[in-house]
Amino acid sequence: MIDRFNRFLDWFSNFFAHRKGLLPLLGITFVVLNLFLKIFTISWFAATDFFLHLGVLLAILGFMIAWAL
Repeated sequence: MIDRFNRFLDWFSNFFAHRKGLLPLLGITFVVLNLFLKIFTISWFAATDFFLHLGVLLAILGFMIAWAL
């Protein structure tokens, strides 16, 4: 189990070492998606700002990973 987790962490760090801006860009995309949902629809996602919160958390996590790598 630990060996499998170590291989996953190695793969994860190698993948994001070359794509440092991917997670922040994905987070910004979620924030913009939330804006469009808020303007054009009335749904549970728009009422709770689900994609806004997910996008901000993803962008912060992406900046932290990019800084570490």
